[in-house]
Amino acid sequence: MTYTSMIGRSCDKIIVLIVRALALSRIHPNVLTAFGLVINIGAAVLLAFGQFFWAGVVIIGAGLFDMVDGRVARETNQVTRFGGFFDSVLDRYSDLALLMGLLVYYASINRNFYVVLTAIVMTASVMISYTRARAENTIPTCKVGFMERPERVVLLIIGCLADRMAPVLWVIAVLGNLTVIHRMVYTYQEAKRLEDAQLRAAPSPLERAR
Repeated sequence: MTYTSMIGRSCDKIIVLIVRALALSRIHPNVLTAFGLVINIGAAVLLAFGQFFWAGVVIIGAGLFDMVDGRVARETNQVTRFGGFFDSVLDRYSDLALLMGLLVYYASINRNFYVVLTAIVMTASVMISYTRARAENTIPTCKVGFMERPERVVLLIIGCLADRMAPVLWVIAVLGNLTVIHRMVYTYQEAKRLEDAQLRAAPSPLERAR
């Protein structure tokens, strides 16, 4: 057994214990989701004041709620369609709150270039989610692309804890927008494939006349 697998198993056991404790407390999963947003807003305030290290610690705490709310819902048989929708909406607010904190910080120290870069990251974050949601109204699924929310959150945590936020913003800005483009291309290809399949399956005028 490798050290990585040992750490993974230990963390999973801790998560399971937390989930069981929360399930016994009868707290509603949507409340846990809301707590995650509140904690991320706290992290955003820390970012706005340039307290990057402590913001990273707080984001890790918020991520814990993000990991357990769905598990608690399954453990307590409270999985609902609205719960998934609610979780997704509050995730978007959490992402934007953190980036707004960075916008305030860079504006306060007159780093206009990084204000623009953070705005580009914010746009990419929204568009990554939007392109998937919109694409899945047209094709069955659109999960392609590397820079999804877990990757973005991990990168922000690394940027905070290492006090190297500028490189992290560049990575998210570039790979985030590439993810959007990838999803657009993938949706075009899948939509065309489905349309071609429908045309092939449709009866010809002669067949319809019989």
